[in-house]
Amino acid sequence: MDLSGITSIIEPKRPDVLPDWQDGDAWLAGGTWLFSEPQPHLRRLIDLAALEWAPSTVSDEGLALAATCTIAQLDRLELPSGWIASPLIGECCRALLGSFKIWNRATVGGNLCMALPAGPMIALTAALDGVCTIVSPNAAERRVSVIDFVLGPQKTTLGRGEILRSISMPAEALGRRTAFRRISLSPNGRSGALVIGTLDADQNLTLTITASTRCPVQIAIGPTPSADTLREEIAGAIAEADWYDDVHGAPDWRRHVTLLLAEEIRRELAR
Repeated sequence: MDLSGITSIIEPKRPDVLPDWQDGDAWLAGGTWLFSEPQPHLRRLIDLAALEWAPSTVSDEGLALAATCTIAQLDRLELPSGWIASPLIGECCRALLGSFKIWNRATVGGNLCMALPAGPMIALTAALDGVCTIVSPNAAERRVSVIDFVLGPQKTTLGRGEILRSISMPAEALGRRTAFRRISLSPNGRSGALVIGTLDADQNLTLTITASTRCPVQIAIGPTPSADTLREEIAGAIAEADWYDDVHGAPDWRRHVTLLLAEEIRRELAR
């Protein structure tokens, strides 16, 4: 869609010399949502692609993804064999049901900043203990976990003029066993519930629940929980008002299928 109200596009070359934020500004990364509907309030786009951030960095500490890393670039990553959680990346990428054009333009950071409950990059990075690096207009940096970054549907901790720079996931999290479950109302529909389980070296189970809830929920359950314990932990962590309600699923259905998917994960990781 053409954005007919745009009067200028800025291509900054350094993140420490970004233009002063003004009313009517928008960060431009992949633009797959930005150009999908009218934006009559916008006057200026600041193109983050011009900064040419390296899409990803692999180190002994873990994996760091630039906010501008595309879904296609993430899916093609070759990671150390010891990072047995790596298949989770492909599973979450494929939970973003889009054409090859979308995959090659949509960014990891954009998926987080949109903060839609069904955002699969939110699920992936939250489940792997992701930490966001945020840059403020004065070039100061702060860090916040992905769980705390997303506050609700289309609501994040980003302040005026702040930018999501990167998301880092520690090597320890990438070395955990994982199990992935997702369900939607139709074969190619938006996720109604997306649940990820991880098992650490001490056999502690952690569940990350997205899509069915208004914001990501992470529950540290502990070793070898029973089915009853699992249900009780989920019920205690998610209030009735926190189950999401939209055309892609009613709250009671989302709660029901989330419990079913969580039980499947418990059984898989208990083997």
